[in-house]
Amino acid sequence: MSIASSLHWLRRFARDEDGNVAIETIIIIPILFWAYLSMFSIFDAYRQYALNEKAAYTIGDMVSRQTTPLDDAYLDGARAVLKYLTRSRNDQDPSIRVTSIKYDANNDIYKRDWSHTRGAGILALTNNDVKNWHDRLPIMLHNERIVVVETFVDYDPPFNTGLNNTTITKFVFTRPRYTPQVLWQGS
Repeated sequence: MSIASSLHWLRRFARDEDGNVAIETIIIIPILFWAYLSMFSIFDAYRQYALNEKAAYTIGDMVSRQTTPLDDAYLDGARAVLKYLTRSRNDQDPSIRVTSIKYDANNDIYKRDWSHTRGAGILALTNNDVKNWHDRLPIMLHNERIVVVETFVDYDPPFNTGLNNTTITKFVFTRPRYTPQVLWQGS
């Protein structure tokens, strides 16, 4: 095959438009499929964040309405409510931390009355942890108390499209509704 015939064949091949739709379809279908899975994963992540936020506010409101001291069974139940409301899978165990905090206006610091947790990997808060939470808590009166509920739920995206596994954390504070302080049994 000479160079002239090769060039003639290449020009004819470049002008030929048969099969372009099939080639374009083969190129674009994987991109469209990936985009669809990505949109589904992003929507699912936003849905899970919203569920976690609603669950944290629900538990915070539930705790703030308590007129009797809380105990271990109550916190176990609150964790079960968190698992139910966030629709966590059986292999995912959410964690919860509930803390009662008071404000000391004389020293301009926050103090922990009590703090209890359920779940793996989280510790109860200490006075040292909460004393400078001015940017996390509202302005409070001297000796006013607040209940802080923190939730920790693992999120695993349904498809591997670039979103990473993460722990969704929510931080919610609520003033006690019917009593000046939510108590813990034995404290």
